[in-house]
This record gives sequence, C-alpha cells and structure tokens, in this order.
Amino acid sequence: MALVSAALFGASTPFAKLLLGNGVNPWLLAGLLYLGSGIGLAGMQLVRRLASLPPSEAPLRRADLPWLGLVVLSGGVVGPVLLMLGLASTPASSASLLLNLEGLATMVIAWTVFRENVDRRILIGASAILAGAIVLSWQHGPSGFGWGSLLIAGACLAWGIDNNLTRKLSAADPIQITTVKGLVAGSVSLALAFAAGADLPAPRALAGAAVLGFFAYGVSLVLFVFALRYLGSARTGAYFSIAPFIGAALAVVIFSEPVSPQLAAAAVLMGIGLYLHLGERHAHEHSHEAMEHEHQHIHDEHHHHVHAPNDTPGEPHTHRHRHAPLAHCHTHFPDLHHRHGHG
Repeated sequence: MALVSAALFGASTPFAKLLLGNGVNPWLLAGLLYLGSGIGLAGMQLVRRLASLPPSEAPLRRADLPWLGLVVLSGGVVGPVLLMLGLASTPASSASLLLNLEGLATMVIAWTVFRENVDRRILIGASAILAGAIVLSWQHGPSGFGWGSLLIAGACLAWGIDNNLTRKLSAADPIQITTVKGLVAGSVSLALAFAAGADLPAPRALAGAAVLGFFAYGVSLVLFVFALRYLGSARTGAYFSIAPFIGAALAVVIFSEPVSPQLAAAAVLMGIGLYLHLGERHAHEHSHEAMEHEHQHIHDEHHHHVHAPNDTPGEPHTHRHRHAPLAHCHTHFPDLHHRHGHG
C-alpha cells in the first residue's frame, strides 16, 4: 500500500508542472488537487451508502477532531501551496527528487518528537537521502540554494508534520480522513487563491486537476494512512521515498529534461538510502501493555478478546476492544500495537 501510494503521488509532480505551464495559479492548483480528492472520495462513500454496504472501518470520533484540524492545516494547506510555488521555478525532475525530503522529515519528527524507534540502518539511509537532496538543490555560483528548492523543502517539512499527526488517526477510516482533509483543505486554498486574484482555469485544465487530485492526493493518501497503521510514520515515509524517482523518470520523458551529472549523483545517493530503508528487519522480545482502542482487525495473535452480543460478526470487523498484557518475540514494525520503547 505504501509503494502504490508512492507511485500515485510521484506521478503527480510532472503532471502538476504541466498544469502550471498552462497558466494555472499555483495556490489555486493546490486547492483544486485537494478538492478533487475530497469530492471523488465523497462520491465513493455516497455510492457505498446507496448500496447499503455496512461500514468496515472505525469512524472518526470527537477526540480526533483537533488532530484532524492540524493535519488539514499542515498537509492540506501549507504543504501543497509551498510545493506549487516551488514547482513554478524548479525543473520537474529536480522537484520530484527533492520530495525525498518528506520521508526524511517524517522520520526525524517520528524519532525526536514521537519517540518512534529508528535504528542505525535507517539513520544511514536517511543521511544518504539528505546528501542527495543537497546535491540536487545546490546551484553553482553565488546564488547557492534556489528559492524553488527551499520552498519544496518547506513543503516536505509540512508533510512530515502531517504524516506524524495522521498516524494518531490511523486507526480510523482512511477514506473518511482523506475526504474531510480534501474538502476542507481544498476549499480553504481555493478561497485564499480567489482572494489573491486568481481566476479559474479553462475547463480542460480544471478537469485535469480534479482527476489528478483524486488519484494522486485522494487514493494515494487513503493507501498512505493504511500504511501508517501497519508500519508507523518513519517506515511508511521510507517506503514512500520511491515516489520522487517515479516523478523524476516521468519528468525526463515528458519534458525531455537532460539527465545531468548532478541529477544522476542525487539519484544514486537517494537510491542507496531507499535500499537501506526497504531492507530493514526488526525483531526482539517485547511487551504489550494493556490497552483499549477501536479499529478494523482479525483475530490474530494480538487480538484474543471476547465479543459482546452487538459486535459485528465475521472478519475483518470493527469494534472497541481491550488488549491484555502480552510478551513475545517476532518481526514487527511500529504499528498500532507496537509503539513500545527500546533500550
């Protein structure tokens, strides 16, 4: 799910560059992409209700709303606007590879703020990705780093914050989370763009932005939230780092951009970092404290609980359940049930 999410989002960068080249305002485009994702996913939910299909995921609760508000602000407004502004003055292939910084920002925040375990292999891989980003961003001469590159780096930081905050919500329905985020963030960005004097683009560009937003921001984000549930923030960010390579490859083909030595060196460094991230294995004796929460699950080794008469039958299913203390050893990631400390 993380890799498919990365492929969908990675492909969006050169196509967004095409839309910007047709005169679409960057701030307006950010809003259209998110609004396209929100409207498309809302339509899917409406079809599901009309077909009387029962919900399979835990809904958002009142306690989730403050986290959701921060997610919308950082990832749905600040991040896309900075990316669109940066794309306006940065080659699409370079911009695509610079998006590797999102995985790095996600990992650093997960490690330092949320105390998610990050081992030496992950740190070395992150260092390689950062080195590639520096090589890619540096403009020879007195100009140093380009403003476009710095704006894209700022977008990656905003999305790194967003990813870690979304992890707090990952037990809830990813489609509901993404729908709310798309509708609210898209509406806010469009309102700000119109207030700044932006005009709606031609119908063809408008339709292109809506379709691109549905797949690259909607479907991609739904899969990303699922991955956060099962992998944790740092690892999901690492797997997601394949996205810029897909975007850079498409940009070279679409815009006939040259494969410069600088671009090739950055790709090698970032490829090393990605390889180290994808090859990580983590297993040790660990203890689970008693906890109670709600999410979709099956009755595996972490879910041995008694059902109430009104709980949904069949598997997978969703209901509030309690975990008894448990100690065992197996390969795992920092998912919903493995957010323990490490010595």
